[in-house]
Order: sequence, then C-alpha cells, then structure tokens
Amino acid sequence: MVTVTSVCGGSAAERAGIKPGDVLLSINGHDVNDVLDYRFYMTETVLSVLVHRGPELLTLTVEKDEYDDPGLEFRTYLMDQKHRCRNACIFCFIDQMPPGCRESLYFKDDDDRLSFLQGNYITTTNLSDDEIDRICRMHLSPINISVHTTNPELRVFMMKNKNAGRVMDIMRRFAGAGITMNGQIVLCKDINDGKELDRSMTDLESLYPSMQSVSIVPCGLTAYRRDLYHIEPFSPEDCRAVIKQVEAYSSKCRKKHGGRIFFCADEFYLKAGVKLHGASFYEGYPQYENGVGMVSCMYDELPRTIRRVNADLSGRCATLITGEAAYPVICDMADAINKRTGASLTVKMIKNRFFGGKVTVSGLVVGSDILSELDGCDVGERVFIPSVMLRSGEDVFLDDMTVRELSEKLGVPVSAVTPDASAAYEICEILEKGQ
Repeated sequence: MVTVTSVCGGSAAERAGIKPGDVLLSINGHDVNDVLDYRFYMTETVLSVLVHRGPELLTLTVEKDEYDDPGLEFRTYLMDQKHRCRNACIFCFIDQMPPGCRESLYFKDDDDRLSFLQGNYITTTNLSDDEIDRICRMHLSPINISVHTTNPELRVFMMKNKNAGRVMDIMRRFAGAGITMNGQIVLCKDINDGKELDRSMTDLESLYPSMQSVSIVPCGLTAYRRDLYHIEPFSPEDCRAVIKQVEAYSSKCRKKHGGRIFFCADEFYLKAGVKLHGASFYEGYPQYENGVGMVSCMYDELPRTIRRVNADLSGRCATLITGEAAYPVICDMADAINKRTGASLTVKMIKNRFFGGKVTVSGLVVGSDILSELDGCDVGERVFIPSVMLRSGEDVFLDDMTVRELSEKLGVPVSAVTPDASAAYEICEILEKGQ
C-alpha cells in the first residue's frame, strides 16, 4: 500500500485533486507498489490515477509535461521498506561489526531498486521470477550484482542460501533483455580464488557485452570474526598472485573484446607492494566505487588540481588524516600542496583499533581511533578527514562520534573533504578562507 504523505503546491497532482492521505493504487491501469512502478508509469503526459480516499475509490486525471514529476511525496524514498538480505555470507562485513553500534549499522539491504537507483550491489537471492520479469520489462539498467562465484554449489555454501546457485541463470535473463550489468567478486583465500576465480571470470566473460565490468576485491576481515567461518587474510605474495591471474585474463579480454572487463581493487596492489597502473588502464573507471583505480585517478588528476591553487599558505599548519593503506598516497598529496603554497601540512596515519589491525582502508577509520592517535599531538590549526570516514549524508563516524564532538575534543576545527584529487583544492580553499 502506497500512501501519499504530501502534495507539492501548484503541482499537476494538486490541480488534479490528489490529497495527502490518499492511497495510490494504480496509474493508467498499472498497479503501483513502489518507486519503480511509480517512476516507470508516471512518464506519460496524461495519467489516469486511481486512489483510495476513505471509503471511496476515485479516478483522477493528472495532466503534465512528459517525464515531469506529478508532485507527490511519500513516507519513504522507496515508497515501502528496504528489502533485507536473506543471506548469511561467510565473508559478510556486517557480521564482523563490533557490538554496541547503532541498530541501523547492522541492517543488510539486498534491494534491486537500490541497485538501479543508487548503484548498490545485490546478490539476486531476493528476486522472485515476477521481480526478474519486471526488471526486464522496465529495462532497469545497469544492475550491479555481487557474484563472488559462478559455481552454483560453492555460491550456496558461501552465501548460505539455497537460491544463491541461480545467479548465472538470472544474469543470462538480464543479458537476453539487453540489460547491462556490473559484477563484484569478494575474494576469499582458498575458497573462491585460484581455479574457481578462473571459472567465474570465464562464465562472466560469456555475458559480455551485457556484463560490462567486474571488480575483484579482497575479503575484509575485522577482529570480530568470533564463531564465524575461518578465512585467512591474503599475504603480499598471495596478492601478487591474484593480480597476475586477473591481469592475464583481462589482457585476453582486451584483445578479444576491446576492454579488460576484470579489474583488481587497489587494495591488492597496495598490499602486494606492486606499482599501480596509469589512468588509461582503468578504461574510464567503471569500478571506481569499488576501490578500483582510485589511487591512479588521484595521481592522474593531482597535477591539474594543484595548478588551480594560487593561495599563499606560508606558515599555515594542518593535519591530514588517512588509513594505513592510503598513507603513501596522501603523503604525496600533502607534499604537492606544501610545495605549491608554502603550507606545512602533515599526514597522520590512523591504525584501526575499532575494527582491528587487519582493516587498513580509510573508509573504516572511526572518530575514537583518530582521537586516540592525535591525543597530545600538535595538529596545527585544523584537521582534515576524507568524507568516506562518515556515514553517507551524515557528520557521524561509524562509532557514533560526530565531527563536532571530535573537533571539540581536539580543540581545532575538523573538515571533511572529497576522497580524491579535488581534496587538494578544497584543503587550500578552506585554509585560505579560514572557514
């Protein structure tokens, strides 16, 4: 049931007589159950809208320009509840969260609508045949899929869900409907690597060009894996072997299809001590959000960004915060800023105690760890953190400490900046203006 919570003043919906509290049943004869139905069927210029108002069923006519929003608002973005994940993956990061965090941090979503609308990755185990048909009928593209392995039996084992083995059949249906996909493989040592990874890459290549790109990322392991399936971390030597395997296969794909398709996450290269490739290797960064090519992109864009900076920041001191993995990269950024502006920026690497020392990425550094590392240190006039350390859309770290609280405890302002080369310009602008 989809209830209208408000109607925008002066909108086509208001002119048609739709009111808050009306239950939206259908548009032009099509049932409306969620945001996908609503967005798909509202594109016409004339809408016959069936609503339930009290004891009455009313059919109202909405006239508007093509693709314009009628002006209705609903209780949630999806117009109903998020679909909860039904898997118990042996590598799930949420199952490795420390106790005592806010309840929302333990929620696992697995929602095809969020894949299309926000780029989230889904496992497909939640999808019924009707939902698969709707995705194909509406041509919702692209869809991002957490594949992990294409071996049906192994996928069922890794995800602890009897429906997990259907993934290739589902992806073939998507490919047959002309839907583009991006894939992700969370690699677990001695489980879905080696020959199983070769099998997965071969199967996923068979879906090209519908399967546009696939990232291979290492399984994240925290200190809170008690009573969970034992997974060994990748050693530097293991990482070098994975890189060699994936790059050999992706080179064949490039010769055959004109694109690499398969990419290792930067974390593999950083841990292996292997030099990352230049920007052109990543073919437009199709897997940027999965940590693929972020470092190369930063190095590629940093010189242009630094040339935009004209500020004289002589004598200005500040501290840049980063995790262990990105420390050399952020040091290079700080050096470039210092040379250009005369500033004295220092970089502080934060060891992750909240999740455990095996977690080295900046996005999982929390406020309490920053405070612990900086206690008694001269941090200058301001501290800069990458925005990925904060909850999406909030000024809150994963340990519930706010940016304001951290600032008060440190005694200096704390500013969140974009986690890429543009951070260099943002940092200089903030210091120049004294914001």
